[in-house]
Amino acid sequence: MSSVEQTICSRCVMPESKPWLTLDAQGVCNLCHQHDRDQRNARQTRPPLETDFTRLLEKHRGKDKYDVLVMCSGGKDSTSALYYMAKRYKLRVLAFMFDHGFETPEAKANVQRAVEILDVDFITLRSTFMHEMFERILKSESKAVICHLCSIWYMDLTFEVAARFEIPIIIAGWTKGQSTDGEMMSKCACNITAPEFQAMGRETHAFLDTLKGDPKYSDFPRNMEQVLKRARKRFKTQVLSPHWFLPQDTETYVELIERELDWKRPEFSYPAGSTNCALNFISVRRSMENFGYTHYHVECSKMIRQGLLSRAEALEQLEINFDTAVLNDIARPLDYRFED
Repeated sequence: MSSVEQTICSRCVMPESKPWLTLDAQGVCNLCHQHDRDQRNARQTRPPLETDFTRLLEKHRGKDKYDVLVMCSGGKDSTSALYYMAKRYKLRVLAFMFDHGFETPEAKANVQRAVEILDVDFITLRSTFMHEMFERILKSESKAVICHLCSIWYMDLTFEVAARFEIPIIIAGWTKGQSTDGEMMSKCACNITAPEFQAMGRETHAFLDTLKGDPKYSDFPRNMEQVLKRARKRFKTQVLSPHWFLPQDTETYVELIERELDWKRPEFSYPAGSTNCALNFISVRRSMENFGYTHYHVECSKMIRQGLLSRAEALEQLEINFDTAVLNDIARPLDYRFED
């Protein structure tokens, strides 16, 4: 679906996209080579362990009404994170779901069943605040990444909720492919200065420049760093994912939540086997056209390098499985229509 033919790395699934992503004579990308260098330089560094995670949890256990705020999307990763917090670690949990109007019925039903079975407190926020922004992106033909703007919005909301209830830890369902180096959660799982996000970050920033002077979005954060700066002023909260620390593979915890929480796989999703919002289909289409890859390609490539996913499995998951009719049905509330 990319507008240009691209060659994909022979080790991961990142395409060549100069000057940020390049392939050598053997077809291996610069990100894979950087990973190899980092591995050699950090040979003595051990990976995060569950004991590291439990130590952080115990530091705050029982000090407030809630120990953790769990971000719930209804997907396998966030649902299992919710399960671990309530059952494995027996914490006092507040579950939180944010809905921009494009969450699927299947996702919302998964969250509802989980919070009822686990008997945890639950709040949800539905808002069309972002709809005008989404519509502007589509009609202006901006190359801004919808998912990145949405991430800025929902992380700001999540920090605001954590501050309101004075919750010291936010739990996300981010995978090892969404983790970052350095200070834990310094970039909220997406480092826009990394080569794979350079082009996307520039386009998203350029779109945000067009919102200057608009009263509706005058207070909208410019980037994730601004979100974090705001959060520190409100209340000291740390964001973590149990999947960074636990050794369980995806199929293991999917079987767990299917059995314990009656979690249902969606019939139709992208990437295959995920539970993302309907708007994700539009974001994927536009990212493929504008950049030749999506943030899911970045995530899968990281997991390939870490030995958590095979290249063949990644390519199967990332295969485009939707058409223009699906996109137009989703885009109807935004008064936009895609052409075949």
